[in-house]
Amino acid sequence: MNIFVEFCLVSCKVLWTFVLAGTRWIVRPKEKNVMGQVCVITGAGSGLGRHFAKEFARRGATVILWDINWESNEETADMVRQIYSDITNRNHEGSVDGEEGDVSQIQPKVYTYLCDVSKREEVYLTADKVQRDVGNIDILINNAGVVSGRHLLECPDELLERTMMVNCHAHFWTTKAFVPKMLELNHGHIVTVASSLGLFTTAGVEDYCASKFGAIGFHESLSHELKAAEKDGIKMTLVCPFLVDTDMFKGCKIRKEIAPLFPPLKPEQCVQQAMRAILTDQPMICTPRIMYMVSFMKTVLPFDAIVCMYQFLGADKCMYPFLAHRKEAMNNNESKLPSTQQLAIQQLPQVKK
Repeated sequence: MNIFVEFCLVSCKVLWTFVLAGTRWIVRPKEKNVMGQVCVITGAGSGLGRHFAKEFARRGATVILWDINWESNEETADMVRQIYSDITNRNHEGSVDGEEGDVSQIQPKVYTYLCDVSKREEVYLTADKVQRDVGNIDILINNAGVVSGRHLLECPDELLERTMMVNCHAHFWTTKAFVPKMLELNHGHIVTVASSLGLFTTAGVEDYCASKFGAIGFHESLSHELKAAEKDGIKMTLVCPFLVDTDMFKGCKIRKEIAPLFPPLKPEQCVQQAMRAILTDQPMICTPRIMYMVSFMKTVLPFDAIVCMYQFLGADKCMYPFLAHRKEAMNNNESKLPSTQQLAIQQLPQVKK
């Protein structure tokens, strides 16, 4: 009898979650205030990471930028500083009787750190530096990502390992570095920037898909662990965008008649939608929304039916132009090397498969 009553209660709770989810579509939840909070962003030197940094800066958060490229990371930092300066100037202009706005009083800052997130020792050391320089963090954006851009049988093992390390394993290291303090305070927000290719796959990017599936699995398991520990003050958001219009997958395309219906996402648009999800504590966001339907169809349709749909859309070989473009670019770069460098490359030991 007890289990029957409990089952009825659980059923009511499940139905109530549907009601709440439907309500979010009608009444937009209020966005939380992140002014003065500390946000760590990996892969902040370009792409989505740079746009996340700018969005959090506009909201008055202190931004901590991690990237493997020092120059591009500093470029992002300069953009953030300009945003802070513009906000301060507007607050000064709008102040009354010499009173400054909130952002001017808090005085958010930007910090830059050179870090290869594929190396756990670097992650832990850099996290210690952040703790000493800034203090506790409130928001962790696991954004760093790479793609090998080669067919599986042509890809050196080192590149395959690096894809897994940066796109998936790095989430373990950053979580172990920052989450213990979040658990102690029961406060924080962890954001996993994955991909639609972590929900469904296509040919030619086995390593990338595997790494994103792994990142999503890690994110979901960590979410359940936090719920089991009753740490409701720590929020989790999973971001799964479709192809974003950056250099990462340049050349990727589907059937030309269908392509206008699935244009690559503008980075600004993708991050703005992700920010709305983060600031309203939404557990997951797929962009565009049709990705929810694609993911659902994958779970209910037979595999052969999915193959037929892929072939019709041109999605089965959509990565092939991208792979060809990357291969051509690599060949051009090698042809421009001095003869001594070409000889050195030829003398490198062969990678065992």
